[in-house]
Amino acid sequence: MKNNNSYKPNNRNPRGGKSYNNSGNNGYTRKPRPADSENEFRTAPLTEGDASFDPASDETNGAVVGRNAVRELLKSGRAIDKIFVRKGDREGSITMLVAQAIERKIPVLEVERQKLDAYACGLPHQGIVAMAAQKEYCSVEDILAIAEERGEMPLIIIADGINDPNNLGAMIRCAEGAGAHGIIIPKRHAVGVSPAVTKASAGAVEHMAIAKVTNLAQTIADLKERGIWTYAAEAGGTPYYDVDYKNPCALVFGSEGEGVSRLVKDTCDFIVSIPMYGHVNSLNVSTASAVIINEAKRGQMQKK
Repeated sequence: MKNNNSYKPNNRNPRGGKSYNNSGNNGYTRKPRPADSENEFRTAPLTEGDASFDPASDETNGAVVGRNAVRELLKSGRAIDKIFVRKGDREGSITMLVAQAIERKIPVLEVERQKLDAYACGLPHQGIVAMAAQKEYCSVEDILAIAEERGEMPLIIIADGINDPNNLGAMIRCAEGAGAHGIIIPKRHAVGVSPAVTKASAGAVEHMAIAKVTNLAQTIADLKERGIWTYAAEAGGTPYYDVDYKNPCALVFGSEGEGVSRLVKDTCDFIVSIPMYGHVNSLNVSTASAVIINEAKRGQMQKK
């Protein structure tokens, strides 16, 4: 269903011309825009040359692991080379998944548990692993086009330096469930779409547009020129529930250890925070993203 918040991208900067909401700049003072420069990155991920390299974090590995992930893969229509199932394990939901694979003429091979463990890269596989074509990344323009096609204001999620595949996978699942139009991740020094990320997302990666960019700060600056308002989730900002999201939004989340990097944070329009009332002083990044993403979507869907 087309919602009331239609969005049409244009080449005019809404800050100096057309406005996409009735509240102007939402009552906040925008920070000065820093000069364009290379984004700051933190610790590099492991590579195949490292002794402790984990194949589950290798995004060139096409393994899709677990029943939910394979189910969503089959729904997506992405090319599948073959599916492995544990020998003798043809009951429950696996029977349905195997039937769907056979209908699509995808080879289904029964293997011993030890071999299936190896194909799954050590991840819990629930008796099934699919070998698929590598997930294709899209462009930022593709993400904006998805929003336009749906007749909605863009809701974009930006993951800044997240190296934990469980966090990225859970964030993708939250974003897809909230109706976000796409996720942007950096090309360097951050986890990509690996088997571990796919598993953690419960297959939501199959339905989410994901773009990889060289420079997050420059990408955010470009989004701002397109009329997108940018919000960095960091401590010390405006409480997330006091922010007006009735506009095209990009929400930025950083790694749990380092948070949003300085240059990226300085490029954003606003800083938003989740107030903490207990003894702990922060939430896991995937948990925090679920809270803020859904609040932003709720705000966008309210009538102006």
